[in-house]
Amino acid sequence: MIFLLAACGGGGGSSSTATSSAASAPGGASSPSGSSTATVASSTLSTPQYAPGSIESAMFAALNQARQSCGFTALEENTLLDKASDNHAQYMGVNNAGGDTESTSNADFTCATYVARAAAVGFPASTFGAGVSAVEYSVSASTNTQYGQALISEWLGGAYHGPAVLVPSGVVGIGTYQTSYNGYPEVRASISLLNTTLGHISSNAPLTYACQGSTGVLYSVVGEQPAPPNTSGSFGTPIAVVGNPSDTIVLQSGTLTDSSGHAVSLQLLDSADDPNEILAPYMASAYPTAPLTAGTSYTASITGIDNGTAFTRTFSFTTAIN
Repeated sequence: MIFLLAACGGGGGSSSTATSSAASAPGGASSPSGSSTATVASSTLSTPQYAPGSIESAMFAALNQARQSCGFTALEENTLLDKASDNHAQYMGVNNAGGDTESTSNADFTCATYVARAAAVGFPASTFGAGVSAVEYSVSASTNTQYGQALISEWLGGAYHGPAVLVPSGVVGIGTYQTSYNGYPEVRASISLLNTTLGHISSNAPLTYACQGSTGVLYSVVGEQPAPPNTSGSFGTPIAVVGNPSDTIVLQSGTLTDSSGHAVSLQLLDSADDPNEILAPYMASAYPTAPLTAGTSYTASITGIDNGTAFTRTFSFTTAIN
């Protein structure tokens, strides 16, 4: 299946309107107050309470599976962030809209940003992290699990969305709102990955997604918003590179080589050369400007500098078969 991230949707398989907010690093921020920390703790669940069989449950499981498979920490459900995400998903559904922001002139307006919407339901007002939203529909019958997994796959398949859903926030809130399109469910989804501080990712930073042994990786993405540099129409799924929140990553080279020895040079994107000014300094993406091949094994080689120290990441992954 080819996934589409586009403003108006349309086309085969499935489509999605998806945008990503800037993912902030905590440099220079003051320490969170005790009350802020307590608010996050009291609204965080050690065992997720998303309804079994729901889209939210499928999204939560798929996101944590992807994160943990590549060394990123798992997330816990936060009920205040759930409420903020639910509110934004409902706003999108009621107004037949997509995207990160909200307009005061529309019904069910809460606030314009992820941080403000979270604060409006009682989450601390000074937070770091990211948020993403999307509209997902299928031209054939799909289960809630399939919808949830597709949404996470699409976000992981974006040059901006991939790093955003890998931030070390520790907690996440998920919200959905269903309408219909051509007789099938149309799902608007929003997730917030926010906290008063961001955690330490790894002593072996930066980490990547995909990583060694990843399977079912999307081979084509269409129309991510905002569009990554030098893409026109569909492009191949990026390699997300994420360091610790205090890091600065600069990419130097990137290639993918298939099992036949055909090499593909990757477009490099980090905060220093991001024309959309979305990537935080500890984030980067390396992506093919044309779609990859379905059901194919690729070996990735990424080099760069993380806080002045050179790094190389070499690993193999396999794209989805459809």
